Amino acid sequence: MADIEKLVNELSELTLLEAAELKTALEEKWGVTAATGGAMMMPTAAVAAAEPEEEQTEFDLVLSEIGPKKINVIKVVRALTNLGLREAKEAVEGAPTTLLEAVGKEAAEEAKGKLEEEGAKVEIK
Repeated sequence: MADIEKLVNELSELTLLEAAELKTALEEKWGVTAATGGAMMMPTAAVAAAEPEEEQTEFDLVLSEIGPKKINVIKVVRALTNLGLREAKEAVEGAPTTLLEAVGKEAAEEAKGKLEEEGAKVEIK
């Protein structure tokens, strides 16, 4: 009987190409077809780990709380969104409100900083 631990170690060192060749050879030898997700999970997990995660590039800026300086927050909201006075006031008073959608990270961070200077609580999602 084969040394199981030695066999496991050798199989763990296979590259994806070698594992695919092994799969084909075993299918031919045994006259079967390997089902996806069964014994071949190791190579699929390695492929998934090799793919880099897509980095988020668009962010939403959400005003959570107005804070003590409501008028100053309204002014900042008007400057950031180009809303009229009435619309900006309604947006601020309706908190939590999404002020900016699908903006870059730097723009979202800059807007968050301006609003937090006036005492507002802001989230970037």
